[in-house]
Amino acid sequence: MRMRLTALFLACLCVTFASGCAVAHDTEELKSIFDQGVAAYDAGKYEDAFKLFQSIDDEDVAAMRNEGLMLRKGLGTPKDPKAAEDMLQRAAEAGLPTAQFDLAEMLLDGEAGDPDPKAALPWLTQAAASHHAIAEYRLGILYEEGTVVDKDVRAARTLYADAAAAGVPGAKERLAALGGPIPGAEPPESPPTKP
Repeated sequence: MRMRLTALFLACLCVTFASGCAVAHDTEELKSIFDQGVAAYDAGKYEDAFKLFQSIDDEDVAAMRNEGLMLRKGLGTPKDPKAAEDMLQRAAEAGLPTAQFDLAEMLLDGEAGDPDPKAALPWLTQAAASHHAIAEYRLGILYEEGTVVDKDVRAARTLYADAAAAGVPGAKERLAALGGPIPGAEPPESPPTKP
């Protein structure tokens, strides 16, 4: 019996080492690896950056998102929109607003299959609720058009105003077309009232 348990233990140990072990990093190590990934990316060393982000993607949601973006664009790794979508979904589910927007954008544009605005809507809504300016703009379009959600010009104006205040291209024009006030513009003077 003892020999069987020892053999079973050794078999499990071999499988563990063959498949690799998850390494837990402390906060400083994670930051260091992440920063190295960013530096490699900025230097155009995409393969190095991808490997660094991938090495901590189970522990760092921003690394998970960066890995997804690199899969999406084929930087440092073969382009794989489906794998990118899966990775971004993990980061979006972890609550990262930028990943929520990235995933929504992929779904809206159909980068990994047919466009799916209904699947994009909850992610876009979550990102916009966190004041992700481009998400606010894209969600404003959905409210203005009324194809995925009920048409709501008031909601579209509010979203466009926030996006315009953040400098999102096209937001001021869409807001003006809906008759909303332009952020940063002087409000019209009120006509004098009779005493």
